[in-house]
Amino acid sequence: MFIQTESTPNPATLKFLPGQSVLDAGTADFPTPDSAGPSPLAQRIFAVDGVTGVFLGNDFVTVTKAEGVEWDHIKPAILGAIMEHYQSGQPVIEGERASGHAEHTGEDAEIVGQIKELLDTRVRPAVAQDGGDITFHGFDRGIVYLHMQGACAGCPSSTLTLKMGIENLLRHYIPEVLEVRPVAA
Repeated sequence: MFIQTESTPNPATLKFLPGQSVLDAGTADFPTPDSAGPSPLAQRIFAVDGVTGVFLGNDFVTVTKAEGVEWDHIKPAILGAIMEHYQSGQPVIEGERASGHAEHTGEDAEIVGQIKELLDTRVRPAVAQDGGDITFHGFDRGIVYLHMQGACAGCPSSTLTLKMGIENLLRHYIPEVLEVRPVAA
């Protein structure tokens, strides 16, 4: 098994490409070791000292390291943990758990549908390239609330991505959108 790595815009996050499917559908975000319970893969990666976050995508694993920890010191152990997982035959996630967008009903349902469509077709594929994901969290009085995951969470350029990229895109296509704001998990 040959696992490739790619840097992301977030210097604390590295993208690992195992060359095979990680999740069949959706994404899974494990921002802490305690949240990794349903994922044997995430548990193995968190066992590496210095790992502070694991994010699973369709064909990639994004790992976030602690400040002061060097990639050169932990990257071999992470590669080993991923290889060990795939050789074990265990599932990536036990049971069903894939993240998606928050449900929204009511008078804004049509606008919310348009927002989700633009996020799914234009935004999420682009941020997945960088090892992250952005999901819809809510829409209230012209303000879109988005949750940033994986490499996007804590990335120095995430505010710029939200304001200049996503906000401008949504405002261009959906006049009701006035602003985009990030939300915590």
